[in-house]
Amino acid sequence: MLPQDRLSQIVARFEYLEAQLNAGPSPDEIAAISREYSELKPVVTQIAQWREAQDGIHEAQAMLADPEMRELAEDELSRLRAELPGLEHALRIALLPRDAADARPAILEIRPGTGGEEAALFAGDLLNMYRRFAEAQGWQFQLLELAESDLGGVREAMARIEGEGVFARLKYESGVHRVQRVPETESGGRIHTSAATVAVLPEAADVDIDIPASDIRIDTMRASGAGGQHVNTTDSAVRITHLPTGIVVTSSEKSQHQNRANAMAVLRARLYDIERQRADAERAADRKSQVGSGDRSERIRTYNFPQGRMTDHRIGLTLYALDRIMQGDLAEILDSLTAHDQAERLAAQDA
Repeated sequence: MLPQDRLSQIVARFEYLEAQLNAGPSPDEIAAISREYSELKPVVTQIAQWREAQDGIHEAQAMLADPEMRELAEDELSRLRAELPGLEHALRIALLPRDAADARPAILEIRPGTGGEEAALFAGDLLNMYRRFAEAQGWQFQLLELAESDLGGVREAMARIEGEGVFARLKYESGVHRVQRVPETESGGRIHTSAATVAVLPEAADVDIDIPASDIRIDTMRASGAGGQHVNTTDSAVRITHLPTGIVVTSSEKSQHQNRANAMAVLRARLYDIERQRADAERAADRKSQVGSGDRSERIRTYNFPQGRMTDHRIGLTLYALDRIMQGDLAEILDSLTAHDQAERLAAQDA
């Protein structure tokens, strides 16, 4: 059964926020009120649709006593009773507790795992895959750091992705991604297996993580790319070391000021993620199993190029559409992962 008291409280809160917005809140209040209002609006819409169906069933049942209206009432009852389970399921999903970080921008980190140069090339393919997906969503994709390998692969990449619901959409991508294909460096045509790790972290605000100046060491250095490319003639690259944890973050764009800002954003995201792990032991264990060290045994997904197949091992999803997936068409994968997570949380509530 749906909690009627909670539904009424949500609707009452939504109506209060709506009245506050119409009354013209102060500039200091409008952002918080608008954010909560936007979060509640889809839930209230689901509540209204479910209640409308319930009321329609009661009205149709009352019409059954009228011989002239009986046939119409029976048709209406059949239609509404068929719709009601779907409306109730959608409402229960809307009522699931939200991750406070879901609406935040995300920091994407990609590194090669096992597999040498081929792993670095695959890491570059993943970076392009996520960039294309972000562009298709209308999100902003800002590359914060890119260290290339000798053959044009990726030794390390970090990007900031901003848009509506970015972290909610991408958070399931954290883990080890395995590839099976014939490498460009393989002359014998043999299929090799390698891996890359992906981590998706919610961006943290200053109010989330306070980093005292005494806790960090900032070093500047000359930026350079693979093979002497992208050499910066000024000492603009920035490396920030967080002394209490030993976390090291670098950024090597042309602007030293922007590099400091980028590196601090990544550092805050990593420290915020550590705090989220501490607050939720289950999430901590889940993250360990997903990201790990990049070893193939900890894979969450396999991309098999000879067969054009992608398999997500967490939910048993297999798609023979690897070409379009690598071009950034991730919607079906992400929809399936989201639905699986929602189903598990609904089952936990019913247990």
